[in-house]
Amino acid sequence: MFRFLRCFRNLTHLRRQDDRTRARKAEKYERPLSGNLQVDLGYLRDVLGNSEDLVIRRLEVGGHRVAVVYLETMVDRPTVQRDILPSLRQLDRRVKGCTRPGELLESVKRDLAVGNLREEFLWSGLLYGLLDGRVALLLEGCNCALLVEADEWEKRAVMEPEIETVIRGPREGFTEDLPTNMSLIRRRLRSPKLRFETFYVGRVTHTRVVMAYLEGLALETVLEELRRRLGCIDIDGVLESGYIEELIEDFPLSPFPQVGRTERPDKVVADILEGRVAILTDGSPFVLTLPINLFSQIHAPDDVYERWVISHGIRLFRFLGLIISLLLPSLYVAITTFHHEMIPTTLAVALAAQRERVPYPAFVESLIMQVIFEILVEAGLRLPRPIGQAVTVVGALVIGEAAVRANLASAAMVIVISLTAIASFTNPTFGLGTVLRMLRLPMIFLAASLGLFGIFTGVLLLLIHLASLRSFGLPYLAPVSPFLWEDQKDVIFRAPWWAMYTRPKLEGGLRNFFRVKPGINKAVPGRVKEPEEELETLTGRDRGRPKKASRSRGPSGRSGG
Repeated sequence: MFRFLRCFRNLTHLRRQDDRTRARKAEKYERPLSGNLQVDLGYLRDVLGNSEDLVIRRLEVGGHRVAVVYLETMVDRPTVQRDILPSLRQLDRRVKGCTRPGELLESVKRDLAVGNLREEFLWSGLLYGLLDGRVALLLEGCNCALLVEADEWEKRAVMEPEIETVIRGPREGFTEDLPTNMSLIRRRLRSPKLRFETFYVGRVTHTRVVMAYLEGLALETVLEELRRRLGCIDIDGVLESGYIEELIEDFPLSPFPQVGRTERPDKVVADILEGRVAILTDGSPFVLTLPINLFSQIHAPDDVYERWVISHGIRLFRFLGLIISLLLPSLYVAITTFHHEMIPTTLAVALAAQRERVPYPAFVESLIMQVIFEILVEAGLRLPRPIGQAVTVVGALVIGEAAVRANLASAAMVIVISLTAIASFTNPTFGLGTVLRMLRLPMIFLAASLGLFGIFTGVLLLLIHLASLRSFGLPYLAPVSPFLWEDQKDVIFRAPWWAMYTRPKLEGGLRNFFRVKPGINKAVPGRVKEPEEELETLTGRDRGRPKKASRSRGPSGRSGG
């Protein structure tokens, strides 16, 4: 007990000491610039440790000393050499009589040939601007620095998404470059109401996190809560959007994802149009969307690109695959262990003949096969793609056949695990599919303990947990629980586009309910004239008019003279 109290006291002391150190560093960076060029450049070298990529170029403009400071690994050097430095040299000839630093500062702001320029008075803004890839201009006698946007670094080109397969739709995926991702959204959503709000998360990495939404459509309560949660994040670094996802979700102990993630811009734009909010993280090709529900993770973007009748069948098979991937192994264990009377006699005799040579019960058999399957899936994911596919397919065939021949597993169990594996890959959302794969093992334990009653108990507990979940205030089972009749057009079945004229109520539809104007988007089919009728109409129209003399054409097709 005393040891625990001593450890707790030491931990509290270290936390307070870390808070004091962080506060001192914050005060150190929040101080203003001195205006003395020599002092400011010396302080800058001390803070950045006289780094190898730190470039300080001293100039004289209008009789005043000016320093051009940048990190050459973060900026576009041709932009600095082609635009910034020549502009300062030309400005030197025009402001020869400039005596005050303020006048020189206004002249630089007015005549510098750059696109984006802003003033910074504090060291924190200057340092983070340099680390973001901007060029800083420091003037002697002026306690203000000008930051010029000239960032440029190596980035991956826009390519087809790798995780979310595209069957029909745009084949562009997000990249690790934040401005590129913002442009992919802006190009598809050309609305003046589209808003981008920037946050900096991470004490060390200072990662840019952008919140994208439509003003007047996204719920203000969701926006305010998201701003509060992003502002409360206090962590050393954010390297991927998964950090943000785990730090802002409502129920951290739940296995179900409460924040959506995608690498498809069309899906993000569709979510924004329904009232959701997107979170873009610099350095990550995955964009987060919220709030979400269970059914939005089962839908695929390709469902709305196909005809609505075809989408019915696709979604039914997908929901069936979800049920099979979760319950099929546990149903097999429960029926073969406790409920033999539910199996037809011929099938029961065949299963008994197969099970007679297996030395352990069906529960152990299914557990072993399930663990082997998960190991094969993980190996296929981690290996290089050409090798991983071959290892997964060949490994499954060889291990399955060898297990049956060695009487380590029955043929029926191999079939059950194979069907479960195929059904688990019908889910378009990787996060939800992984959760269902992990929930199979508890369901198998319940089936081996209590039979069908155990399966019903597991499903009931799962439904109770799902009904209690919230994603930024949105019920996880909405619009089924609570049941909203207007939102049933796009849950299990998808209504045609001319009938989906309302937005989801709980995700922003209360502020802007109508998606399209009712009654005008369904084209009324009319009667198209057949070719014979069209010919008679044209003939009757031209009857009584003098025919024009047609010019004869020669064998070559040209007009004869």
